[in-house]
This record gives sequence, C-alpha cells and structure tokens, in this order.
Amino acid sequence: MHLRQAQSLYKTFFSRHISSLPKLAKIPSRYRPQAIQQAQQIITDYLHSTRSLPYTYAEHIGKNSLYSVSNLIAKLDFAAPSFATSLRKFLRYHPINEFEFFLESIGIDHDEVSIFLPSNKFFFSEDRTMLNVACVLNSFGFPWNKLGKLYKEEISIFRKSSEDITSRLSACKNRGFNNIMVTGISLAFPRLLGGDGDEIDSLLDHLKRVFVDCDLASCVDSNVNVWYEICRKIRVFYNLGCEKGEIGDLMGKSKDRFLKYPEDVLVQKVEYFCRFGVKKENVGLLLLQSPEILSFDLETPVISIMGILKHFGLNDEELKPVAQNYPYIFGRNKMVNLPHSMRALNLHQWFFDRIKNGNHNLLANYALDDPDEDIDKEFKESLNKIQSSRTPFYTMNKLNFLHGIGFGQNILTIKVLEHMHGTSSELQDRFDCLLGTGIKFSKLCMIIRLAPKIMNQKPETLEQKVNFLCQEMDASLDYLNVFPAFLCFDLDNRIKPRYRFHKWLTENGLCAREYSIASIVATSEKNFVARLHGIHPAAPKHWFECFLDRKPNRSH
Repeated sequence: MHLRQAQSLYKTFFSRHISSLPKLAKIPSRYRPQAIQQAQQIITDYLHSTRSLPYTYAEHIGKNSLYSVSNLIAKLDFAAPSFATSLRKFLRYHPINEFEFFLESIGIDHDEVSIFLPSNKFFFSEDRTMLNVACVLNSFGFPWNKLGKLYKEEISIFRKSSEDITSRLSACKNRGFNNIMVTGISLAFPRLLGGDGDEIDSLLDHLKRVFVDCDLASCVDSNVNVWYEICRKIRVFYNLGCEKGEIGDLMGKSKDRFLKYPEDVLVQKVEYFCRFGVKKENVGLLLLQSPEILSFDLETPVISIMGILKHFGLNDEELKPVAQNYPYIFGRNKMVNLPHSMRALNLHQWFFDRIKNGNHNLLANYALDDPDEDIDKEFKESLNKIQSSRTPFYTMNKLNFLHGIGFGQNILTIKVLEHMHGTSSELQDRFDCLLGTGIKFSKLCMIIRLAPKIMNQKPETLEQKVNFLCQEMDASLDYLNVFPAFLCFDLDNRIKPRYRFHKWLTENGLCAREYSIASIVATSEKNFVARLHGIHPAAPKHWFECFLDRKPNRSH
C-alpha cells in the first residue's frame, strides 16, 4: 500500500471512529497512516508465521482490526526507521489476544468486543472452532467483515463443527439457491445456520416461494449485499407476524416497488402505522397489499385534524361530539403525529381500517384547503412568546412532545404545557410508564389535559401510585377519569395513611359511611380532621399520633 493510500485509509478510519480512536500521541501525525499500515502487515505476518494461520485469514484479521492495531501501537515509543523492528520484537514477548483482533475483524464494534470474548482463552490454539467456522463461511462466499452479524445474532453458529456448517450450506444450495443467494439469505436469517432442522426447512420453503416460484430472483443483482438487503426487507414482514405464503405472493406482484425502496424506508413506514396501536400483522398486510405507500411523505406535511377527519369520511354530525370531547386534539399538527392524534381521539382503529380497506391514497392526496385553515391565533401568539423567551429550545421540545402524543396546535395545549416540567425524553418516559400500567391512550391524554402536573413525577412514583390504587384500594383504572388528580398527591404521606386510617375505622365499626377515594385524599387537612371528629371524638387523637409517628420519615 502506498503512503497516499495509507493516509486515505487512516482519514476514513479516523472520521468514522473519532470518538473512540486510541490516542497515538507517541506517533507524529504525519507518520500515523504509515505506522498503521506497517502494523497491519506485521500482525498479518505474525498470525501467519508465528501462529500458523493460513495467510488469507491472517490478512483478513490484520486488515480489518484497525482499532485493535491502533491500540497496540499506541503503547510503543515511535522512531520511524526502527518502528517495524520494535513492533516485531514487542510481539515476541507480548503476544496479542487473538480473539480480540478476530472479533473486531469480522465486523463487531470494538466497544462490544469484550462482551463476546471467550473467557480464559487467548490463542486460537486453545479453541479453533470459531476460526474454523469463519474460514468455512468465508471460503463459501461470506464477506469476512460481515461475519459479525451472524456472530451477534446466532453465536451458536460459531460453536458448530466445520462439517455441520458445510452440510447446512449444501442443504440450502440443494433447494435451488446459489452461493451468493445463500450468503445473503443467511446473513439476514442467521437461524438458517444455527436453528433446528424443521425451522430451517420451513424457512427455506418460504424463501424458495418468494425468490424462485415468484421469480423475484430474476430482478435481483448477483451481489451479496443486494441479496442481504432484500432478505432484510422480507424479515421485516416475518417479524410483524405476516403469513409467509402471503409475503411471497404479494411481494411477487409488486417486485419493483419492494426492490426500489431501501429497508430503512420500509421500517419507517412500519413504525408509522404501528403507532396507530393496531395489530402488527395488519400493518404488514397493509404494506404488502399497497406498496405504493412506501413513496408517501408521512413526516413533513402539516395537517388540520378537522380537515383530515372530513377527508376520510366523517360528516359534520359525527365530528361535533368528537370536537366537544377532545378539543385539545384539534387544530393543526404534523402528519408524522397523525397516528397518535387518532389514538388520542379514540378513532385509531376506524382510521386505520379506512386506510387498509383501499383508502390509503387519501393520505397522499390530502392537503390543507387554504394557508389559514384551522390556525389558532392564541396558539400562534403563545408560540411567538416561546420563541423570544429565555429557554425557547427547552420549551419547544416539551411542546413537540405534546404534539407527538396527539395534542394539537391550540391554546389548550399551551395551558397544559405551562404546568409540565422536565425534558421531552423525561416526559416521554413518564407517559410510556403510565401507558404501561394499562391506561388507555385516549384516556391518558385526557387525564394529562385535566391534571398536567402528574407529568412532573418520576416513572417509578407514578407506577407505585397506580399499583396502590388498583391493588390495595381495589379501584379500576377508570377511576382516574373521574379523579385524575389522585396521581398528584403524595403516596406515602397522604394517600396511604389516610386510606389505611379510614379502612381501620371502617373495619373496627367506627365509620358506617363509605367515603370516595377523592373525598379521602383531596380533602384539606383541616376538614379531614373535622370529619374524623364527626366520625368519633377520639379519632383525631389517634390520627395525630399516627401522623407524628411517621412525620420524621416524611419525604417530599
């Protein structure tokens, strides 16, 4: 390798790994590319001559372990004329961990290498299994630096014998696939080489139907990377739970579209429609039946919630109660937030069914009727104030969180925003925590609208309050619709002691009347004590004794 090529290689490596590149402070910057190139060759020679690895595989390891090589030479004092000699001498007395260099060379990020290193093993001579498997796969046609994909997803592959791997590769070829096809398929579906016989047979049957029977193979270039990418797209549908027969048939009918768009576009659309909260297999079926959706811009267009509901078929009579019940969702928003807007309106299933049942083009041909449609002037004024405030970035991130869960561009959203504290990621964690307790999406948005301060607490605190409500108080989550402020009160110093004291009074026959949770928790301390006196003259004394006992442990 010429010096100019070495410099180019070093610049590429440095630009990709600038945050984790070992400091080569002992090597002048002008010599670093040359030093790395020399070190790679020395490592190759060391693995071949000293450690008896076939030269081809020694070279693969030396050339594809740039971080490990750089980390090694960073320890040495540098002198240009004697650098190569010094490194060779160093290796005589300080042998490298061969597994570390190997794992990096097959494509595992160096930061993750330590996770996969065999314990108490340093040399291939201690266990050649994984190296032998890598050699067999590479000889078959697997790119050396992509073997890490197999290793990370199906490590059992590298614990098998070379004969077993060879047998599995042959079985794949016997189904009508060539080496390039088998390589691409295996990289996308590592269980082909690591799973059991029945699973392998089933997967190969389905893939044969897609590639051979549906003639998708004729549209794919004879290139491992291309085969890997198309297989990754198929895997997206498998992971959604789609029927494998349907995948082959429907992809076969729209081969060009599925080949045209990269995997990340497909994944983006999958994630978008999954946000409607519908079954994943229905999302997969929608995209298989209507692949033109892959070309839709579902991120940037501005929408009117009222306008798009009309566009999808709701009439004025149907819209009236929706707008009355969920005014904080209406106004403008972005298309990217549409799924959560529909969930916040509890119309997500209806809306998705409209798309799935042949109306998907309504998404593509929707547009605002005029530039001023559905603009909330008060919201616009508040937005201007935010932009000129001391913390516009922080506040806008919180506002974007609210839009992201379905709240519209309206003054009601601004009023909710004024009571919420925390970063957008903290707010999202709290929201997700409450969703995880079983609260319905639309109900949770309404609870936030009525009692926005609940979003100012840690997720574990919110979860503890919901658990206490449902488990010890034996109440339904629906009670939060009636009394959302329940989640604002202190659990240990308000909710628990008051509820348990009332329960003690009832169990001991001192209180015949049943009080609501809201009445127990939300009543002021003065009125609460007065009520206790009305229940029994001695009750306040007992309450204060209990209160004084727990006061030193009080936490806020």
